[in-house]
Amino acid sequence: MSNTKPYRFIISGGGTGGHIYPALAVANEIRSRYEDARIIFVGAKGKMEMTKVPEAGFKIVGLWISGLQRRMTLDNVMFPIKVIYSFLVAKRIVKSYRPDAVLGFGGYASGPMMFAANSLKVPSLIQEQNSYAGLTNKKFGKKAKRICVAYDGMDKYFPAASISMTGNPVRKDILDISAKRNEGVEHFKLDPSKKTILVLGGSLGARTINNSVLGELDKVVKNGYQVIWQTGKFYFEDIKARAKVYDLTNIRIVQFIKEMDLAYAAADVVISRAGALSISELCIVGKPVVLVPSPNVAEDHQTKNAAALTAIDAAIMVKDDRAKDNLVAEVIQLLKDEERQQVLSMNIKTLAKPNAAVEIVNELMDMIK
Repeated sequence: MSNTKPYRFIISGGGTGGHIYPALAVANEIRSRYEDARIIFVGAKGKMEMTKVPEAGFKIVGLWISGLQRRMTLDNVMFPIKVIYSFLVAKRIVKSYRPDAVLGFGGYASGPMMFAANSLKVPSLIQEQNSYAGLTNKKFGKKAKRICVAYDGMDKYFPAASISMTGNPVRKDILDISAKRNEGVEHFKLDPSKKTILVLGGSLGARTINNSVLGELDKVVKNGYQVIWQTGKFYFEDIKARAKVYDLTNIRIVQFIKEMDLAYAAADVVISRAGALSISELCIVGKPVVLVPSPNVAEDHQTKNAAALTAIDAAIMVKDDRAKDNLVAEVIQLLKDEERQQVLSMNIKTLAKPNAAVEIVNELMDMIK
């Protein structure tokens, strides 16, 4: 196609940072190449994308859509109505916006948007972050022109001819943090002479990680370590209140970290869940990491993600049910072993795919030309 008019794209997905941040990374890559490109996001009303996307400088439209609950609720009764209504709204958005392509990153809003794109014969691209494909992506992947993935063996979910191994896109500001340590230490008002633990449980938080760290926080303090601790929004007030009994001079407890590049740069060791986006970022920043896979995910895919790293000595894994007793002890032991830190750091860097956003946009442009 001839680029005589600005490219127009609709990007859908959200619910968690694992869907939102890859989508934003791709949107920023499109914008960096085509300054006049027009991009709108479509998300789910009430979900975190409705604030994170505008903060990143993009317009977003919210759909009245949510997932099915495990127990009978009013939301479940309303679910079919929400799906039909959201599809009709999505179809109207596609008709009025006339995009060159629709990009789906998973999450509630992706379903209606992918359905609308397919029904109106608009080319679609799906980006699947995990080793186990999400329900929405599996359903609409058969009709997508491109499926960009981060793991091998995804042809069990998608047509092999449509798959492209790109990796997961990450924020540009974490691609090179090598010179940012001093800035990170200063930003979080830490002591540059002390070693730092970065605690991450995802954007919404992780109960096991939070409770495990809190239960052994006295050992962290007594050993002279400092902490940057992202609790997630669901646990922030509780953890902040319960932590008051400790010496918090060098403990930074926050709900959410916007300046992740500075947090990674300041960290000596990272504690994290093993979600696909977290793994992708950790491979790029190359910090020694102790992973605590969430057991509450489809096909236990976080354990599989973590196992892929431990198999090549690129991370340490602590099972969720052992974290209370073992997590902080593993971290302290690692902090005392410089040689082990170097091995883990070197090995995890071999898995990095820093050009994922570039490759996805290459696939996108090839698809529509």
